Amino acid sequence: MEGYQGQVLEIDLSEEEHDTFEIEDEILREYLGGSGLAAKLFLDRGLQDVEPLSPENHLFIMTGPLAGTGFPGSGRFGVAAKSPLTNLWGEANCGGHFGAQLKFAGYDGIIVSGEADDPVYIMIDDDEVEIRDASHLWGKDVYETDEAIRAEMTDEWVGRDIQILSIGQGGENLVKFAGIAGDKGDFAARCGLGAVMGSKNLKAIVVTGTNSITIADPEGFKKAMDDAMARIAEADLSKAWRNHGTAIGMVAGTKHGGVCGKNWQQGELYAFAKPIRGFAITNHLTRNQSCHACPIGCKRVVKVDEGPFQMDEGPGPEFQTVLNFGLMLMNDNLESIFKANELCNKYGLDTCSCGSTIAFAFECFENGLITTKDTGGIELNWGDAEAIIEMIHKIGKREAIGDVLAEGTRIAAEKIGGNAADFAIEVKGMEVPMHDPRGFHGQGLCQVIPARGSCHTDSIHFLIEENFAKYPELGLTGDYEAQKSEGKAEMTTKSEGLANICNATSMCLYVMGTLSFDDMVAAHKTITGEDFTQEELLQTAERLVLIKRGLSNLMGMTAEDEKLPKRIMTAMESGPTAGSVPDMDLMLKEYYKIRGIDSDGKPTKEKLEELNLGDLAELL
Repeated sequence: MEGYQGQVLEIDLSEEEHDTFEIEDEILREYLGGSGLAAKLFLDRGLQDVEPLSPENHLFIMTGPLAGTGFPGSGRFGVAAKSPLTNLWGEANCGGHFGAQLKFAGYDGIIVSGEADDPVYIMIDDDEVEIRDASHLWGKDVYETDEAIRAEMTDEWVGRDIQILSIGQGGENLVKFAGIAGDKGDFAARCGLGAVMGSKNLKAIVVTGTNSITIADPEGFKKAMDDAMARIAEADLSKAWRNHGTAIGMVAGTKHGGVCGKNWQQGELYAFAKPIRGFAITNHLTRNQSCHACPIGCKRVVKVDEGPFQMDEGPGPEFQTVLNFGLMLMNDNLESIFKANELCNKYGLDTCSCGSTIAFAFECFENGLITTKDTGGIELNWGDAEAIIEMIHKIGKREAIGDVLAEGTRIAAEKIGGNAADFAIEVKGMEVPMHDPRGFHGQGLCQVIPARGSCHTDSIHFLIEENFAKYPELGLTGDYEAQKSEGKAEMTTKSEGLANICNATSMCLYVMGTLSFDDMVAAHKTITGEDFTQEELLQTAERLVLIKRGLSNLMGMTAEDEKLPKRIMTAMESGPTAGSVPDMDLMLKEYYKIRGIDSDGKPTKEKLEELNLGDLAELL
């Protein structure tokens, strides 16, 4: 099938061997690529019972058919494995340039299994694959690793586009929410997949390639691209993200109750957030940065010249990071948030889970469950920027209380004891991202249904329910009432399906927010040459959602796990969400019915067989 390179690279670190294999066109048509194709391969290999940090776990790095084609927003790729944070299906999505370069090297994906005896990194140059010694890189942070590998490149590499995935000390130390960095600032952050990489003694993967990608219908594809570029250029969202980055979303979020603070306890934050939202970040901007084939350039590059939070020019924080290290900790010091982002990048930590976990620790400290004896003498007081920075170091190094917090809030709460679980804001073991279901009820459903645990990239809900993006061709026409639960299940089902297609095809959710579903269909048809219809892609989305759900069911997930924390189900007394909580029973009941899921949270046999997932049905 056109748009694909026709092979996946497989590397066994225990045996120090590598090989390639082909994937049938029928499988590509049914699972597309990215995390969808990874789920199919994971199921076929029967990996549901492996220990996440064992050599038997497989790390999947998968691209989709859009990757490397130049279609706007196609700079994404997926990473998947069994998650050490949740012990469920784990996946993360990453931007940057690695995915496109992997396609240029001639591969649709990489699968890594086994465990090296000593630290290694993988060098891929088209069909030349080498497992190299990385002992000199072990112990270095992400930035140092990136720079050291590039310094090793000899004259033959001059002018070549070298892309690097690496882990920092967080991954080496098996922090359960360690991520995988693309270059220095792009992250496959969620689910602790950096720890999986660290457990394999794999420090980095380097790729460069010289191949091209065949487009089935070049003329039709050019029209699809031109139409998409025109739509992006006209969109208000594009202009807002280009000018002020994704943190511009804090303006509407704090005004209408879409975000909250102080570990999900405080809702009146519009004035408090002013010094740290997107407009303020723009004052520190040195330049924009874009992922591969992105005309928007939402990424911030910032610099702090002096003071306790000095940092050289480098990647700035995005929406989730500003909220987790700002509002969640009642910290309005923007320069400290820049520093927190830099440190998480260097250690290789998911800023969502890291910031949320530190907020959990602050509340435990406030309530006497931990003391300065546990923290190494650090007082954890709300808004103390220096304490926040110190806690990142302790988590990344697994020092003092950081060794407990590195397990994630669910396990940390069990270890700390008392009522610590009341302060752990997680679903299925993964910390909840910064979209408050009390402000937008559909977000409540979005946060509990993902197979991997609570995650903002399992749907495009944050744009649809807040009426920033509309898809009339899918029946998503906007004008949704925020603090209302009725009808939100149908909207969420479509939003979830759209995001799963994006994650499988290498499409950015933000860019998708400026396009139509018809644009996606046109791109896919003209790239692959396959006569995809809107209906078929929607059915594919259903297959992707349910195969991942089924995998997590096999690993122990049930309907009992699909609950919001008590804290989020407690109404605020004041502010824009005062008195509001989502009707989770109603939305889940409607969602299960639409998706074909039984009362235990498992897809029905009939639904799975309808989607050609009979093998999964037999296992369930």
